[in-house]
Amino acid sequence: MDFKLSEEQIMIRDAARDFAKAELLPGVIERDDKQEFPAEQVKKMGELGFLGMMASPEYGGGGMDTLSYVLVMEELSKIDASSSVIVSVNNSLVCWGLDTYGTPEQKEKYLSKLTTGESIGAFCLSEPEAGSDATSQRTTAIDKGDHYILNGTKNWITNGGTSDYYLVIAQTDKEKKHRGINAFIVEKGWEGFEIGPKEDKLGIRGSDTHSLIFNDVKVPKENRIGEDGFGFKFAMKTLAGGRIGIAAQALGIAQGAYELAREYSKVRKAFGTEIMNHQAIAFKLADMHVQIEAARMLVYKAAMDKDNHENYDLSGAMAKLVASQAAMDVTIEAVQVHGGNGFVKEYHVERLMRDAKITQIYEGTSEIQKIVISRSILRD
Repeated sequence: MDFKLSEEQIMIRDAARDFAKAELLPGVIERDDKQEFPAEQVKKMGELGFLGMMASPEYGGGGMDTLSYVLVMEELSKIDASSSVIVSVNNSLVCWGLDTYGTPEQKEKYLSKLTTGESIGAFCLSEPEAGSDATSQRTTAIDKGDHYILNGTKNWITNGGTSDYYLVIAQTDKEKKHRGINAFIVEKGWEGFEIGPKEDKLGIRGSDTHSLIFNDVKVPKENRIGEDGFGFKFAMKTLAGGRIGIAAQALGIAQGAYELAREYSKVRKAFGTEIMNHQAIAFKLADMHVQIEAARMLVYKAAMDKDNHENYDLSGAMAKLVASQAAMDVTIEAVQVHGGNGFVKEYHVERLMRDAKITQIYEGTSEIQKIVISRSILRD
């Protein structure tokens, strides 16, 4: 495996790093405190091409590889995971799904706006009783000939209040179980479509998370993605790639916390010397660095598997499992290195610790990743 980055990848990474420092860092603490959606920053990320990186240039996308996308996610997440999850959902779950499985008409109408940031997208799978168990969809889409009637509730939806377009997974035929599930494109403002209150979250507080309610929403037949019954496969294929994005987010959170802790250890003094000279702190930093590098290799490997058109179910699950654990472990230790200062907002590490936790939960909990991994390794 050769993880040497190309000149183009280095350029993309550096552009994301500069943007994060110049545009995301100012006000990041205030946005977190007020649960303020980073609207201006998202607009600028769209202008830079960060919202449709892997989509076809024909529809306004960047046509870039997954590793380039991972590099951008990592850099943005070092500073503002609320902004990076918006990038992740729009890229991995919405644009990729439409670009890969949508019709030319769907791509022209929706994808061309999503890739440029003119519009934002959301992926709607989770329900009050169908989180990790995605087969237990209670939301229904009844076939009425030229349209479907959509009823149900989705929750924990990232970009739930700010999106223009929603990819909604619903059950059309209960008798067929997962083979009776479909995916639909739903537009904000359609009659019967309501957006619930914003969730008050532990972390990624700048990202807006909502429940969505569908009451007899009329969805045109042409807004179904793929053939009848393709919805569950669509969701699983899309989530498999989305896990790579969240793994990259976790990696960035860990890296950002580590860098803050390392620099703090060089200036903070205790017992007459900088704390980096105390073995207790030096060993913490060594463990953090090793854990991050191990996670990075798994994340980059998963991205390369996807780019090489190899099966990335296993590598993506391993990357997310290990990177999300690294994010939790490293951020906790970063707070510890900062001591009392780590417990207050101005030093950033407490926010990174809060942001890290969700990476072990969304787009498949750590327990779900272990199911994916164990099934894969025991199949042979």
